Amino acid sequence: QLRFVESGGGLVQPGGSLRLSCAASGFTLDHVGIGWFRQGPGKEHEGVACISRSGGSTYYADSVKGRFTISRGNAKNTADLQMTRLKPQDTVVYYCTDADPEYCSGYVRRSSWGQGTPVTVAS
Repeated sequence: QLRFVESGGGLVQPGGSLRLSCAASGFTLDHVGIGWFRQGPGKEHEGVACISRSGGSTYYADSVKGRFTISRGNAKNTADLQMTRLKPQDTVVYYCTDADPEYCSGYVRRSSWGQGTPVTVAS
């Protein structure tokens, strides 16, 4: 079983940038797709951006298209989320886990989530 750990969140002014990182630990022989999700006030987890295990396919929520970019990291089963032109409505806790871009849209259910990394966009 893989464990995913998020990092890179923090406080940033509107229009600023942050880079979130996701790293998986545990035994696997395979590369896996990875996705970033965010938790809204209702505690639901919604897909933000996902990337396939090959890196050749991605998904972005309409609200972040043109502002966020997901990429695979240098190490196996890692991924970064480069966030630019951040808005106050981007303020939320962000989580990463294994994912497939084909099933990344809308609400996503998992048996468990990690601690996440909080992002606060405010003046």
